[in-house]
Amino acid sequence: MITLDDIQAAAARIEGRVLRTPTVPSHALSKATGAEIVLKLDNLQAVGSFKERGAANKLALLTQEERSRGVITVSAGNHAQGVARHASLLGIDAVIVMPRFTPAAKVTRTAAWGARVVLYGDNFAEATAHADALCAQEGRVFVHPYDDPAVMAGQGTFALELFQDAGPLDVFVGPIGGGGLLSGCAVAAAALRPGMDIVGVQVEAYSSLSDFPGEELTPPGGATIAEGIAVMRIGRQPLDVIRDHVSRVLVVPERAVEDAITLMAEGAKQVSEGAGAAALAAVITYPELFRGKRVALPVTGGNIDSRILANTLLRTLLRDGRLLCLKMDIPDRPGILADISRKIGDAGGNIIEVSHQRLFTAASVQAAELEVMIEARDPAHAQQIMDELAKTYIVRRA
Repeated sequence: MITLDDIQAAAARIEGRVLRTPTVPSHALSKATGAEIVLKLDNLQAVGSFKERGAANKLALLTQEERSRGVITVSAGNHAQGVARHASLLGIDAVIVMPRFTPAAKVTRTAAWGARVVLYGDNFAEATAHADALCAQEGRVFVHPYDDPAVMAGQGTFALELFQDAGPLDVFVGPIGGGGLLSGCAVAAAALRPGMDIVGVQVEAYSSLSDFPGEELTPPGGATIAEGIAVMRIGRQPLDVIRDHVSRVLVVPERAVEDAITLMAEGAKQVSEGAGAAALAAVITYPELFRGKRVALPVTGGNIDSRILANTLLRTLLRDGRLLCLKMDIPDRPGILADISRKIGDAGGNIIEVSHQRLFTAASVQAAELEVMIEARDPAHAQQIMDELAKTYIVRRA
């Protein structure tokens, strides 16, 4: 098991190679959650995530003979970029195996650091098996994304910086994928902040510790916006640390992660990927556990595909009632669209998109179906707009 000495040695080893990221209070998130929220912004790292801490430490420890053989790893994106960047800085040849579902942004950014990217398998397990085969075939050094003491110690440097900069804390909430970050931070917390509550977070599809502190379960798997923590089984070494130092594990639904991404963007003005927003999702989902406490949340990564981010924001706005999608059956005669636009404008709504269909969906040749998306201030304002339109037209939510 790693110790505080290992983490402090890692911090000295990677100093200057990895950014010391800001620790900031978020008044907007505090107001939204009822807890006093402190954010540690590792989404600002050069590769957009905390993962380069562990990669930098592991690669710095390789012997010259190991460096000459080259390295290989498997990752859904963030660890891949960390290994690729620091291998490039050290002149080490690197191969990165990534599952085929990996977001395009992460694949592109990994290749941009000079590594050879191999897309293989429909899940992390299949990609890992292929990486193991390539490792044996090419004689490379395998850099595990989480089940490695050097990687765990490197991730623990996150907590060293946090504790130096944040002041008193009641709770640290961290996502659990393979367990490298949470285990490293938990060791640091046990030594430097004894008694502080350490909470882990998993998404429903990968909730192998949903029965914690009971036995690890086999999760259902499947699609998740938090692909950075979409790991079926936690590393054996991180799991030992988690059992010793983590007080509880919370499971959050997909919708909560989407809401957290939006709240992080609107409230904290930070772009976060799904795994990076998982800790905030836990505070949103279980507010009674954190209300009135000073809570540290790691924004672990910001490598979210632009299209997925846009869709997430729109889905959240629709759920919140700030986007209103209406269908109306209208007579097909001049001036109707102008009348509807005026009514929406007079009610304070902003038209985002209009679809006007005459040929296929209308009940009569003298009628049309109109679909309009409207921006509103809040759900009450959206209902006000709908009520105003319903005075003249047949209106229904799309």
